[in-house]
Amino acid sequence: MLTPDGEPAMTDWSLQLGVRHLNHGSFGAVPLIAQRSQTGFRQMMDANPCAWFTGLPERVATARSEIAGFLRTDPGLTALVPNASAGVTVVYANIPTSRGMEIVITDHTYGAVAMGAERLARRCDGVVRIVRIPLDANAAAATELVMAEVTDRTSLIVIDQVTSATGRELPAGAISAAGRELGVPVLVDAAHAPGLFAEPLAGVDADFWVGNLHKFACAPRGTAALVASGSVAQRLNPLIDSWGAPYPFPERFDHQGTLDVTGYLAASASFETIEQRYGWDSARTYVQALGDYAEAIISAAMSAATGWDARVDVGMPVSALRLIRLPALLATNLDDAADLRHHLAVTAGVETGITTWRGQGFLRLSTHVYNTAGDYEDFAERVVPLIVELGIRAQSGERPSRR
Repeated sequence: MLTPDGEPAMTDWSLQLGVRHLNHGSFGAVPLIAQRSQTGFRQMMDANPCAWFTGLPERVATARSEIAGFLRTDPGLTALVPNASAGVTVVYANIPTSRGMEIVITDHTYGAVAMGAERLARRCDGVVRIVRIPLDANAAAATELVMAEVTDRTSLIVIDQVTSATGRELPAGAISAAGRELGVPVLVDAAHAPGLFAEPLAGVDADFWVGNLHKFACAPRGTAALVASGSVAQRLNPLIDSWGAPYPFPERFDHQGTLDVTGYLAASASFETIEQRYGWDSARTYVQALGDYAEAIISAAMSAATGWDARVDVGMPVSALRLIRLPALLATNLDDAADLRHHLAVTAGVETGITTWRGQGFLRLSTHVYNTAGDYEDFAERVVPLIVELGIRAQSGERPSRR
C-alpha cells in the first residue's frame, strides 16, 4: 500500500530498516503520528503533574468514548485496561465463585489466560475442563465440542475470538449465545480482534469481552478494552484500588492513580491514521490478499524443500494471520519456539511468529499495511531453506540457540 503522497506505507512507521517485520500480530507497530501524539501527552504530564493527574479521569473518559466508537460498542459498557490479559485477570478476580466450580477453556487458549484459569480453579478446589478442538473444525463443530463440556457446575466459559498459537477464529458469537441461554457466563478473549474486524463485537453477546488495541489497530502498547454487559459488570473492579472505587463500572476504571495512560489518550490517533491515509476497509482488503499470497508462496516453498505438505487446513481462517507447518522436531515446545524465532531474527534479519501447538511447530505469518509482497518472497527464497536446514539438524539432535 502507498501513502497519500505515493510513498511506501512503511514510511508512516518507525520500524527498523534492514529487518523484515512479519510479526505484527504479537506486539503491533505504532504509526509515527500516534507516537507523536503520545509524546505530546507525556510532555503535558511532565510539565505540570498536579494539573495532569487531577484532570486525568476526564481525559480517560473521553478516550474511552473514542475507543468504544472505534469498536462500535457502548462506552457505558467499556473500561480501559493495559492489555487483554489484564482484562481477563479482572474477570477472574471478580466473578462469583463456588467450591468445586468448573471453568471450560480450549486447547487453543492463550497460555497466560489458561494459567489464570488454573489458578482460579485451584483457589476454589475446582477443575479446568480443556476442550480439544481440531484445527480444521468449522464453527458448528467447535461450538458443539465446547458446549458438550458444559455441566451444571460450569461457572465460566473462556473462548478466543481469534487464537494466538493457531491463528484461527473460533465461534465466539455462537458460544456466547449458548452460554447466555444456559445462564453460564462467557469470557471472550479477543486479543487480536480489534482492527482485524470492522465490528469485532457484532453478534457476540458475551458477559465479558477483552481486546487489545495495540495489535492490528496499531494503538500504543498498554491499551486494551474490557466490555462487560448486564449486572455482572458492576462486580468488576480494577486491578489497582484507587479513589474511583465508589464509582460504577466503567467509570471506576478511569481512576488509576499515577499510571502512565497516555497510550489510552493517543489510541484514536492510530485509528485515524489508518482511516485517513489508507481507509480501514481498504487496509483489511489488502492484508487479506497479502495473507493469501504469503501463505501460498511460503507453504509451496516449504513443501517443495521438504517433500511433504506444509499447508495447514484451518477451519475458520483469519485474514491477517496464517499458519505454515514447520519441519518435525522444530519448535515442539515454547522454549524451542522462542529459540527458533530468535535465531531467525539474528541470522536472517526477519521478525516472525513461531508458535507451537500439540507438539507441532508452526510459522505464524502476520500481514499489515506496511508489509509488501516482497517481504514474503524474500522469506520464501532466503529463510525457508534456512528453516529446512535447521529441521535436518534437529533430526540429529541439534537445535537453534539464543546465543
